[in-house]
Amino acid sequence: MKRLLRTLAGPALALGCLAARADAQDEERAYDPLAGIDQDGRIERPQLPADLPNPDRWRYTPPGRIAPGNVLERFLISSFFSPVVFRDEDIGTGGGIALTDIDFRNQDYREFANVILTYTTEGQQSYGINWRRWLRHRKLEDGGIVREERSSLFGGLGYSKTLTRRFFGFGSRTREEDETSYTEELTRVGLGARLSVPDPGDDLIVTGALRLERHELDAGHVSSVPSSETVFPGTIAGGDGVDQVWLDLGLAYDSRDSLHQPYRGLRAGVFAETALLQDDSRFGGLLGIDAQAVFPLPPLFHMGGDASEENPPTDVLAIGAVIADTHGDLPFYSLPSLGGSGSLRGYIDNRFTDRAAAHASLEYRFAVVPRGFAFTPTVRVERVGLALFYDVGTVAEGIEDLSDGKVRDSIGIGLRLSFAREAAFRIDYGVSDEGGNLTIRYGNAF
Repeated sequence: MKRLLRTLAGPALALGCLAARADAQDEERAYDPLAGIDQDGRIERPQLPADLPNPDRWRYTPPGRIAPGNVLERFLISSFFSPVVFRDEDIGTGGGIALTDIDFRNQDYREFANVILTYTTEGQQSYGINWRRWLRHRKLEDGGIVREERSSLFGGLGYSKTLTRRFFGFGSRTREEDETSYTEELTRVGLGARLSVPDPGDDLIVTGALRLERHELDAGHVSSVPSSETVFPGTIAGGDGVDQVWLDLGLAYDSRDSLHQPYRGLRAGVFAETALLQDDSRFGGLLGIDAQAVFPLPPLFHMGGDASEENPPTDVLAIGAVIADTHGDLPFYSLPSLGGSGSLRGYIDNRFTDRAAAHASLEYRFAVVPRGFAFTPTVRVERVGLALFYDVGTVAEGIEDLSDGKVRDSIGIGLRLSFAREAAFRIDYGVSDEGGNLTIRYGNAF
């Protein structure tokens, strides 16, 4: 009997240990949507490891935001559907969906990916995939992770066919009635890297990317305006069927506390985008400088946050500017342009085009629901805000001629929805002397 008990004891003990280990693993896997998050949505910033350089530049994600499951099970926790809606008098209504997953492949917020699909009533279509992987990432002993947001690999590919691209000619004095249209098919693929140097989180940021593009042009489909190839035959012919290999390089001093949703700090950068290879052995590119300044302001509709909070509600005044000039030979669609979702937001995309451009924006961003709201314990909008903006800019044949360009401007208001500091969506409506323009996009305009 004793021998039998001893014989059975070994396997029983092993099974007991396996069961205990399974229970422990189940406890580890148990998901608490409020872990590290107060009932009102406030996130306390944890004690960070002592060896982290520039600890203020590391973004904390609490355990409650790192949900298990597939992209649908994590909806509005770490994955988001963003509607893409736009309307134009000539092309009717278009729309689509953008699926953004900021915990792609469930790697504790190490990777990001999104897919964008759009279609319009006039046959415009666009499909794209974008990906990013952060290079400096650390799990915390008490749960959650920290990630240095400045250093990452990124890539993307896409295809679009737009039947109603607009071209008004060159210069800042083109008129609204100069509008023409053309069809563009664009295929693109790219891969790049961004790195803070010499240490993680440092102010100096180096960026490099390689991208390939192919443009094919045809007659436009806007019935009320002439086709671009009729009005600008040489310009359109020179841009049709062009393959380009681009090398993009950038260097910036950036003291802002965040690249995605800054509350304070300065940025000054230089960039070069060079078409190393083009059809007919053409060579050309863009050189430019950009600058930003962000200042925290006294809160308007809330009491503000505190220093111990990961993402305190903060009202800011943001100022951004960019100047770009062309060197060498580029097709018209690769030249600097103003108008659309990122510049002169009261005008349609690419409203003003030439070989040089200057643009500046002033934006007052303020929270109206500082702690957001929760639909369920796991589905929470972290913050709701508004933005008042003013854009100004011009284009010219060369950077030395910008002072002679006609200055264009637009004003507007925008709605801001933030599911996390790095996951903000905006709906902007800009007004200019040519009417209004509505855009819905991921991330800030600058």
